[in-house]
Amino acid sequence: MVDHNIFSRVERLTGRDAMEALHNVRVIIFGVGGVGSWTAEALVRTGIMDITIVDADVVAASNINRQLMATVSTIGRSKVEVLCERLLDINPDARIKAIHQIYSADTACLFNLSDYDYVVDAIDSLTEKAMLILNAEAAGVKLYSSMGAALKLDPTKVEVAKFRNVSGCRLAAALRRKFRMLGMMPKGKFETVFSQEFAVNRGEAVDDSGAMTYGKVAYNGALCHITAIFGMTLAGLIIRDITSPFLR
Repeated sequence: MVDHNIFSRVERLTGRDAMEALHNVRVIIFGVGGVGSWTAEALVRTGIMDITIVDADVVAASNINRQLMATVSTIGRSKVEVLCERLLDINPDARIKAIHQIYSADTACLFNLSDYDYVVDAIDSLTEKAMLILNAEAAGVKLYSSMGAALKLDPTKVEVAKFRNVSGCRLAAALRRKFRMLGMMPKGKFETVFSQEFAVNRGEAVDDSGAMTYGKVAYNGALCHITAIFGMTLAGLIIRDITSPFLR
């Protein structure tokens, strides 16, 4: 059994009832790259015990600059498997389920989103991201979503807003176009993490064609401090939602 003193500072700040609430929620994270991996880390370190992580990628050398579980020794391994090992090393009593799978039209039926208290969208690919958002809203589950974290430099420009209020984000704009094309616009009441900053790539593109297992093209530059802030902010939104009833 784990030494539950690992959560003593959390309980000291939030109280026993909030700690119990943290222990009893179920979270599923879709995409555990530069954003989602940090979300998972923060959640498990705060005492959330039941976390499902979903990603079809394997670790590539180009992931090392920003993804939590990416190291030289983990290159070529499933991201969710490596991250699962790390999360269990933090809390061996946690119930971590690693699913090496893409969320798509073919696989969405495998995920009963209503089984979870929180869904985290940290997906990069537009079609799958739009599908997850629509399905999470239809399931009535609390959803938190990351907009684009690439091409950002300034950590002070990271913001939180409901999707319908997000402006100046190219990924959010592309999502709206996608929803209009589908004829299925979400209510937009879910909170998102985004930045209006738009930096430009200054270096030459490196061929990452062998780094993705499902054909995603990802040549935009990204930095660890930005992707980690996005991921930690998503975790913070969930933790706030869980604990705020006990902190009034």
